[in-house]
This record gives sequence, C-alpha cells and structure tokens, in this order.
Amino acid sequence: MEMLDEIVSEFLVESYESLDQLDLDLMALEESPDDRERMASIFRTIHTIKGTSGFLAFPKLEKLTHVGESLLVPLRDGELTLSQEIANSLLAMVDAVRSMLGSIENEGSESEDSYDELIQELERLKTADKAAAPTDDARIDDGRVDATEDTVNAEETSRVIPEPVPNMTGIATDASASSAATSIESPGGVDVSTNQTESKGASSAPPSSNNSVADSTVRIDVHLLDKLMNLVGELVLARNQIMQFSEEADDPGLSIASQRVNLITTELQEGVMKTRMQPIRNAWSKLPRVVRDLSQSCGKQVQVKMEGADTELDKTILEAIKDPLTHIVRNSIDHGIEPAEERVRAGKPAEGTLLLRAFHEGGQVIIEIVDDGGGIGVERVRAKAVEKELITEEQAAAMSDREAVQLILLPGFSTAAKVTNVSGRGVGMDVVKTNVEKIGGTLDIQSVPGAGTTLRIKIPLTLAIVPALVVTCEGDRYCIPQVSLLELVRLERERACAEIEVLHSVPVYRLRGQLLPLVYLDEELGLRPAREPESLAESDAVNIVVLQAEDHQFGLVVGQINDTQEIVVKPLGKHLKSVGVYAGSTIMGDGTVSLILDVLGIAQQSHVLSEHAGRAFIGSNIVGDDGGSSQGSYLVVDPGDGSRAAIPLSSVARLEEIVTSDIEHCGTQQVVQYRGEIMPLVTLSDYGQVDAMAGTVSLVVYNCGDHNVGVVVGKVIDIESQIGVTEVDQDSQIIAGRVTRMVDLARIASGI
Repeated sequence: MEMLDEIVSEFLVESYESLDQLDLDLMALEESPDDRERMASIFRTIHTIKGTSGFLAFPKLEKLTHVGESLLVPLRDGELTLSQEIANSLLAMVDAVRSMLGSIENEGSESEDSYDELIQELERLKTADKAAAPTDDARIDDGRVDATEDTVNAEETSRVIPEPVPNMTGIATDASASSAATSIESPGGVDVSTNQTESKGASSAPPSSNNSVADSTVRIDVHLLDKLMNLVGELVLARNQIMQFSEEADDPGLSIASQRVNLITTELQEGVMKTRMQPIRNAWSKLPRVVRDLSQSCGKQVQVKMEGADTELDKTILEAIKDPLTHIVRNSIDHGIEPAEERVRAGKPAEGTLLLRAFHEGGQVIIEIVDDGGGIGVERVRAKAVEKELITEEQAAAMSDREAVQLILLPGFSTAAKVTNVSGRGVGMDVVKTNVEKIGGTLDIQSVPGAGTTLRIKIPLTLAIVPALVVTCEGDRYCIPQVSLLELVRLERERACAEIEVLHSVPVYRLRGQLLPLVYLDEELGLRPAREPESLAESDAVNIVVLQAEDHQFGLVVGQINDTQEIVVKPLGKHLKSVGVYAGSTIMGDGTVSLILDVLGIAQQSHVLSEHAGRAFIGSNIVGDDGGSSQGSYLVVDPGDGSRAAIPLSSVARLEEIVTSDIEHCGTQQVVQYRGEIMPLVTLSDYGQVDAMAGTVSLVVYNCGDHNVGVVVGKVIDIESQIGVTEVDQDSQIIAGRVTRMVDLARIASGI
C-alpha cells in the first residue's frame, strides 16, 4: 500500500502540471485551430491521465477523460473543427479533472459527483458536427444522441496504441487497463463526502487548495542539478582552504567565521546530495518485464523478488548501473535457471526465483542478484578458457574454484554452445565489470553447483564528494576513501621490530590473532626498491592503515597519517587511466593536487587478492588450493608442547580458528559443525582430545574425499619451502634449525 500511495502521489503531481499546461494549450488552440502539433500534445496528455487513472482504479476519472479523449480524436484527425463551444467544454473537462484530482488527494478517493451532464455534452459535441456534415437537414433530437450508442462509438474511435505513462511505476497503461485494475483498492479506502460544484458544460473555477501535493514539488532539470553539485564541490574546496588558513592564523574572528562557513557548506552539501538521490526501484522497474519476456522465449518459469527497493543511490550511479543490471538478469535467466522439467528432476520447484536485493553497508551500496539455478560449472569454465586461449592449461590447473569463476568476466568469454539473440557472442560480462568499475564499484561472483549463483555489486553512494584519510608518503600527500578504511595502527620502533614478521616472503603483522599482510605504499608506487626483511622497521615508527578490499584485509604502511577531510573527486586524465593504483585526484586546501588511491587496485597489484600460497594463507586463510604451487612447502606448527611439527602444505585444505565452546561430542568423538557437515576433530599431541579450556584453537582442515577432518595444530609458526630442509629420517627433518616431526594427515584421518 505504501508503494501504491507513492505512485498515486506521483500521478497527482504530473497530472496537476499537465492540467496547467492544458489550460494554456486550449486557449492558444482557439487562436490557431490548425496547430496539429499542439492538438496532438493535448490528446497525449488526456490519454496519459486516462490510462493511469484506469490502472490506479479511479473509474469516474477514467470515464470522464475517456469521453474527452474521444472528442479529441476527430479534432486531432481533422474531422472536427475547434469551435468556442468545444473549447469551453474541454476547459470544463480540465476543471472537472482538477476537481477530481483534488478529491483524490484530500480524501483518498474520488468524489461522489460523476459529472454525467458534462460527459453527455462532450459526447454530443463529438457527434453533432459529424452528423451535420452530410446534409444541412440532418438534426439531432433534443440536441442530444443516445448515450449508450455513442459510448460504443467512442470505444471504437479511441482504440489507439497507448503511450507509456510518464510516472515512476515504469508501467505503460491504456484504456483496457481499467478492467484489470478495478480490483485494486483505492488509496485510503474511505467514503468521501464532497461539496464539489457540478459542471454544466461551461468552464467553472477550479477548486482552491492551499496544500496541493504539486505545490510542494518542483521539477528541476538534471543538468542544473549537476551544475549545482559541481558548484558545491568547488565550495567544499574553498571551505577546505579557509579552514587550513584559519588553523595557521592566530585570529579568533577568522576562526569563528571559518567554522560558520564550514557548517553552512556541510548542510548545503548534504541538501544538494539529497536532491540527486533516487530509490533503486527506478533502475529495477523494467527488470520484471525483461524476466517475463526472456523466460517465455527460453521456455522457463521464473518469478522475481525484490528486497530493499527503497535503497537510495546517486542519480548518476543509478543511470550507470541500469545496463549492467539488465545484462546480469538476462544471463541469470539464460545460463543460470534451469527449465522446469530439469528443476523438478533435481528436486527443486518448477518455477525458478530471481532475487534482487539492495542494502547499505560500510558507506557503500550492495546490490545482489541471486538465482536458485544450477550454478556455474567450474570445470567447464576452465576448459572453455583454455579452448579460447585465454589462459594456459597450467594456469587453469593452478587456479582455485573462485578464481576460475571470475574467468567469465574476461573479454570474449562465453560458455554458450551456440550463438542466439540472448548469448554466445562473447561480449557482455566484461562490459558489465568495466562499467561497474568505472563508477568505483566492484563485481564479485559466488556460485554453488546445483544451488545457484550470486553476483554482488559494491558501489559508492556518490561520486562527487567523499570523506577521505589524508596520508603522506615520501613527501607527497595521498587520499584514501574512508569506505575502505577499517582502523589505524601505529607501532613504535621496538614493537615493529618484534611484531612484524615475514611468512613465505610476505611481511605480516598479527592483529588481534589475525595475520595481516603488509603492503608498503612507497614500494607499490615505485618510489623505492623492495625492503629486505631486516629493514622492514627501519623508521622510528610504522603507521599501518588497515584496509578492506573485497573480502580481504591488508595493512598499507604509509609514512605519515595526517587527518580526515571531505574531498572533491576529479577524474584522472586519459594518460593516467591505465595506472590501476589511482582512482582520481583532488585539490587540497593549500591548492596543491593530491592523488586518490584505489584500494582495490593496490590490493591487486600487491597480490593481496591473488590465490597464491603465501598470500592465500595469510589473507584468506585458504591454503592448498593453488594447484601445486605449494608442493615442497611445509606448514610449521607448535602442537602445544614446545616441539615442532611440519605438515605438507599440499595436503592442507584450509586453516581455521574455532571457539572451543562450539565443540560437541558424538559418542567419544569430538566434533564440530563445519559448512553443513559434522567434522571430527583430533590433535597432533598423541591424537588426543581438545582442551575445552583453551578458548580458541587453530586447526587444519584435511579433505578425505567425501568428508573433512579437523586437526588441531596449536600455534602456527611459519611456512617453509623445501630448500634448506635436512632430512634426518622418515619421520623427522631439520627445518629452520629445529628438529621437526613430519605429520601425515592421511594416516591421522584413517585412524578415526
């Protein structure tokens, strides 16, 4: 009902504006009756009001505008000539429509007056001149015609192709919509008593209303909004300069004035930004029709569900994602959801479901397109990528399933068996990814074979002005958007030397028990060569900016952390577009230009998002999925008794940390619920029981084919390569100068 009220409100605003223009057009048409363009405009306006009123179940309004439209048809086609009598009746109809709209707005339903006399007058005028045209002797009894017969003629005359209704519903309506819409409850649903004056065919004064919905709404050209946004952006830059000068100057008066300017600028910025915000349903409105038509052409049954349609986005972003969303939906119907027969055989409902979900998270808007189809065949994707020579067989074998799924975003990639009007041309998803990244967003694909696929789009709320953290590196200032910022960490020299370690050639810092890979900004920008392990903490203090890139966290080491401020994003020049570590530029308070860092680009360039053994172990806690790159490497652990144990990295599926309170018992076996299955637990210390008083424990997940086994490993020490390992005997080796027991996970699992 809330959405219906919003649609009615929008209908009222547009109709009031159209009626005001109709008054002017009809009076101008009296001066030049041959103005066909103006007559066509009048007809379209009445036709639109009629169609929408039928859709919204306002039958009296629909009937009146339908008869008026029937009179306008011969006028538009040149069969009738506009006379003063016809003009008066049309103006009376406009006033009556305005009165009925006022009743709908104020009372929630139509008035009791049906304007029968005005309707009969409009019908008489339509047929009077046409009946008089063949002979001068033709007359109409009592100046009227049979209303029933003329209604039939009006129906036949007004069968024109309907035009889309320009409202927020995105639904084209016509006269036939009334029959299907009569079951819709009128907004408000209350009886109305009205004192509207009856129209006698002559123009009457429109009802006065001091609280019309149209009076509280102003339509502004989007180009004017863009200009205002640009001016506010320049004002923000000037505000930043004034604030910087006031901090440096010892002038209380200037400080007070600058604070006042700061407050006004902030409020003005928020107000202008709100004018650009629109609900995402504006981009979703056409998707149900796309799903309906495409599912029928593909012979499938699909329903659409929407969650979070009121989530607001900047208008420029909303326009930018319309095409990507349409393409994703088409792909979900064509490639994702199976035909009804196949779904029934798989134990699913015959009708598939496509869920559109939008919500705010961490200063960003998350849009998810979820289908319950068959998922993405990872092996088929690998084979197709090799066949199209997009990757080599070695690269395909070394890829994790998640990396393989992302291959569908490559240019020229398609798994379609043949080219159709929907798919198979190898264009589309790469364009979707490019368009999403152009607005500062990211695209992620997650798929479960047999269960469905989720495409997640993360995009910023607005592109013009963003809060950012200002940092310094090698004397230059850089800006980091706060949407990616998690926290700030400062390590003094002694702590940095003790707590920054190197695992598998990757510098890491243990933040609250989690290994955080470190990326040095000066190295990534090419300002200095890579550091040696012994010089990682060469400065007096280490400043770490903890950032989030997709679902990975990493620490960006910078020279100095300055402050936070709102910056105006300026696009980069074409010559810098290929530099992936920059997202744009901005002008600082002192007039200098600073570059805005692209957190995702830095994460990709530094391989934080890659699935290679070292990065995967540190960043995502996934090891062993690198298809052989971990062969010959060992995970070195302390089982808890001060000794050392080494596990071949190639046999490790995942490294997890669990809370001991989650451990349960199945008979004498300790188990834990893990990814929908019951996973047995053992320890490296004599394969015994887990100490329930330990709080949390680290365990290695070993895959036994049809089930997993969790091996509690105590404390993770390091990842060591086979180089420098001295074999002592079959069960032990010397690794990093320590005698280390070799662990065979297969033997442990077989004993359970």
